Formats: sequence, structure tokens, C-alpha cells
Amino acid sequence: MRPSIRRLRAVGDAELDQLADLLIDCVEGGASVSFMLPLTRVRATAFWLGVAEGVASGARVLLVAEDDSGICGTVQLILDLPENQPHRADLAKLLVHQRARRQGLGEALTRAAEATARDCGRTLLVLDAVTDGAASRLYARLGWQRVGDIPGYALFPGGGLCSTTVFYRDCGA
Repeated sequence: MRPSIRRLRAVGDAELDQLADLLIDCVEGGASVSFMLPLTRVRATAFWLGVAEGVASGARVLLVAEDDSGICGTVQLILDLPENQPHRADLAKLLVHQRARRQGLGEALTRAAEATARDCGRTLLVLDAVTDGAASRLYARLGWQRVGDIPGYALFPGGGLCSTTVFYRDCGA
């Protein structure tokens, strides 16, 4: 089954468990997405509970991709920004499970996030990704505009500094 993408308007226990599995898989696979190894289920679940609160309050949009085994990808739009930025959203935590990589799911989730941003009245998206990493290459290929690199921005999950590249996208058209 080709993964389908949908917007979660509430996060139930089943989704919470699968999202924790996804985050752990990505961090164990080396993704620099705010967490260090070892990432416990308690920490992963706590993160998603916070996201669930943001979804419930309307501060975040959560899109998930699902295949026959459950949630295999996700991306978020952070809508809760300062009042002088009602036209903008941050794209965050594009995660694809190792079982679903290299099948176009990252692109599909990004395109779905762009369309959802437009539906939410947001015309400018901003994100950052590990410099020269797979996500960075994906965004460049999809036409996102590279702003620049910040050296030594974060740590990889197993340690060691990595830089980040900031991108933006005008998705108003």
C-alpha cells in the first residue's frame, strides 16, 4: 500500500504510540531532530503529548503518513507565532520511518504541508535542516530558497556538532 497522508485533529493513544515509535526510529537512525541517544519511550511520548496539546489548541498542524504497518511519516506546521507574523508558519519535524524511505514520502509530506499552510492562510514557510543532509537536499530540490548556514548549530543524536541550513518558501501562489 502506498502511504496515505491525513491531518490529525486530535492525537489518540494509538497514534501517540506510533508517533513515539517513529521518533525513536528516526533518532536511532541518526536524525538530528532535537533529541540525543538513547531516546527513551518516556521522552518520545512526552514530546508527542506536547505536540498533541498544540494540535488541540490550534497552535500546530500535524500531518501523518500511514502505510499497512501504521504511521510511517509525519510533518508539523507551527502556527502559533507572534502577532506580527499571521501570514507565516514554521515547518518542523519532517520524519520518515526507515521502512518508508526513498519512496517519495518526504516530498509528499512537504507538498501536503505546503497545501495545508495555504489552507490555513499562511503564505510564507520557514524551516531549518541539517546542512547537506537528506532533508536539506530535498527542500532545495523542491524549490525552497536557501537563506544560509549556521555552523555548529546542534548535535547529532550520538554527539558531534552539525550545522543547519535555513530555508523559506513562498507558498501563497
